[in-house]
Amino acid sequence: MKLGIAQINTTVGDLDGNRRLILEAYANLVSQGADLVLTHELSITGYPPRDLLLRRRFGEDCMQTLQTIAAATGPVPLFVGFVEPNPAVGGRPFFNSAAVCADGRVQHVARKCLLPTYDVFDEDRYFEPAAGPTVVELGGKRIAITICEDIWAAPATTSRLRYHGSDPVRALVGQPLDLMVNLSSSPWNTGKLEDREDLIVAAARALRCPVAYCNLVGGNDELIFDGRSIVVDSDGRLIAGMESFRSELRVVDLAGPAAVAATYRREELADVFDALVLGTRDYAHKSGFRTAHVALSGGIDSAVVAVIAAEALGRENVTGVSLPSTISSQHSRDDARVLAENLGIAFHTIPIADTVASAETSLVPVFEGRSRDVAEENIQARIRGLLMMALSNKFGSILLTTGNKSEIAVGYCTLYGDMAGGLAVISDVFKTQVYALAKWMNRDRELIPPNTISKPPSAEL
Repeated sequence: MKLGIAQINTTVGDLDGNRRLILEAYANLVSQGADLVLTHELSITGYPPRDLLLRRRFGEDCMQTLQTIAAATGPVPLFVGFVEPNPAVGGRPFFNSAAVCADGRVQHVARKCLLPTYDVFDEDRYFEPAAGPTVVELGGKRIAITICEDIWAAPATTSRLRYHGSDPVRALVGQPLDLMVNLSSSPWNTGKLEDREDLIVAAARALRCPVAYCNLVGGNDELIFDGRSIVVDSDGRLIAGMESFRSELRVVDLAGPAAVAATYRREELADVFDALVLGTRDYAHKSGFRTAHVALSGGIDSAVVAVIAAEALGRENVTGVSLPSTISSQHSRDDARVLAENLGIAFHTIPIADTVASAETSLVPVFEGRSRDVAEENIQARIRGLLMMALSNKFGSILLTTGNKSEIAVGYCTLYGDMAGGLAVISDVFKTQVYALAKWMNRDRELIPPNTISKPPSAEL
């Protein structure tokens, strides 16, 4: 059997755009000889659709899109994720479902059993769970259909009994199966690949059949999906490991040799960098932005964000801005300029000393008798935020903020100042990781000035 794996980057709510992506992938994989084509969980709506599901017409539009997709299929089955209205009077309004489309119509429908409500998930808010997994017969082959969380009930992944002992994979044990497929939209975090592999290998060995796992790739708001779709044989041996953080269409021959993409398994910093690049690119592009502004202080955080932005959006679409005050050190100004030169991005200097002095003068009558403290220090940061937002508004660019997870966690940042902007690129990256990333970025050639990495950190307020 030859499996067509469509690891594609869908956009939440863009039903027409997602339809085109799905059908283009289907046509491509069929032309390569696929016997079936697999897409990811909720591929028609994008994942997660969240409160779009509460819009009156959204479910209807999703069903119409499914029918349009089905009508375009030929004899090769297409597995596609969709939102299915729940016809029952009680329960949640929808099912998280997978349709098997072939010969111009929907042939089978399978529903998700386990609905996660932990971490970033809130599926029980919208979806009704299925009683058990679905097995369909296609071309004389018995294929079990599971959807994302359905394979995550194994004790190996958690010590908590999340679903009162319900385990869709275990429910399939003992049935004669030729294949299990899993349509997934599994967000990335460090260490996730190993957990997924363990689950998929365990499922294949328990069911004594190959398992094909198709995962979403792309960034949707704060979530980043790494792709890395997997196919294993009945003994749990890896047949295919697909690209990480990149779209890919691949036909996997279950009887063929193993083929693992170069980016499927690699060092953690490469993953972190690609995740941040993909998340930045997709957040900007899916929100309608093509250009970005970054305030360059000469420090390591803004330097790392600038490197990510240049990679994500193209150096011609990124502008760095230095906003020195009277206490800004010369080496910080120089480091900001050199960074911009190394990256090949546009660079401007906007002095703020006069603006800061004017703001302080205006406050003298009200502040009389009080010593200088954090209030005056934060004026600098807030003026920088004001000017950067003005540039963002004037040029229609997205302003990328530069705060890291460590300083946000302890409040080492200024509301309406360095926290102002459209996307906090490294807000989930600890300061220690920022240093490691900076050194990793310089592994082949100097992008970030060495002084930026080696000097003691300072807010220069």
